[in-house]
Amino acid sequence: MPWILDGLADLHRALRADGYTVIGPTHRDGAIVLAELASADDLPYGWGVTLEPGGYRTRRRDDDAAFAHSAGPQSWKPFLHPPRVKLWEGRRTGDGGFSIQEAEDTPPRYAFLGVRPCDLRAIGVLDHVMTGGAHPDEAYGARRTGAFIIAVNCTEPGETCFCASMGTGPRADAGYDLALTEVIGEGRFLVEVGTSAGTAMLERIPHEEADETTTERALAEVAAAADRMGRQMPEPEGLRDLLAGSLDAARWDDVASRCLTCGNCTMVCPTCFCTTVEDVTDLTGEHAERWQRWDSCFDLDFSHLPGGSVRTSGKSRYRQWLTHKLGTWHDQFGSSGCVGCGRCIVWCPVGIDLTEEVAALREEREERRD
Repeated sequence: MPWILDGLADLHRALRADGYTVIGPTHRDGAIVLAELASADDLPYGWGVTLEPGGYRTRRRDDDAAFAHSAGPQSWKPFLHPPRVKLWEGRRTGDGGFSIQEAEDTPPRYAFLGVRPCDLRAIGVLDHVMTGGAHPDEAYGARRTGAFIIAVNCTEPGETCFCASMGTGPRADAGYDLALTEVIGEGRFLVEVGTSAGTAMLERIPHEEADETTTERALAEVAAAADRMGRQMPEPEGLRDLLAGSLDAARWDDVASRCLTCGNCTMVCPTCFCTTVEDVTDLTGEHAERWQRWDSCFDLDFSHLPGGSVRTSGKSRYRQWLTHKLGTWHDQFGSSGCVGCGRCIVWCPVGIDLTEEVAALREEREERRD
């Protein structure tokens, strides 16, 4: 049964009272960024975004909607899988030895307010990658286990969004404690409950049963968003086979002539998870630390072996990223690694659009068959 909230102030206060650090979108430095919300007033009321390949800007809207914007430069990944984490530190001892102390990591108790369905699916993908194998990441598990997730169904897709064609939006279907749909222009939110924790939270704040008219209006806006996506992934169900059969396609040379191998796409991607470790020491040599940090398959040293790097060309590195993200991810984890958020398109300095690259690969394959 859906319910109605009149604003989000009561929800935010209840989350804070329960000890949660509330993270959500806010307008800062010309972008919609994710940060701790001191109050519900910090949400980006009245702000929208305009997106294009290699371009992002915020714009004022004609209303005071809180969630009428699409994916910003950050996903929720940095809060669950931080870019840099200290693993241990060591010091020389007086007897000529070395003592090791593991880093203490007590993560905040997060409440994520405003998780888009595409990003909700990305969290699910990360859950499977980081905790579903033989070697789970315990630090990730600790951050994830305590998180309270409030999804927001999408009614305003961006010009580079394609979640509908990937089956990841615009409506959240699972993985949330509460799901909101904003009734734009009224300051109210339709609420759906996903877990017992969500039920318990809702019971603590003022709410009322949703009337049929409001429910139909809100859900109709979400359904209509599926038809207003700025992009579409061509035949996503066949991507694994397409990419497996296109390793020698001429299109890789075309994209390599444009790609800067900067790794921006992997940094903003909500599911890329690769890391490396680095050891640092002070000038005296008395103190050392080991850090885990994000890594990218676009880095020349990512595939370094004793004989040198395996993927020395930009062509091979872009091909590795795209074929893994859309193809061999299925072999490893049973799903696609792409959720259709479009961030890699927006934050690519030269505006490479992976939906266009897939379409070109498909066209080249058809030409070969002819």
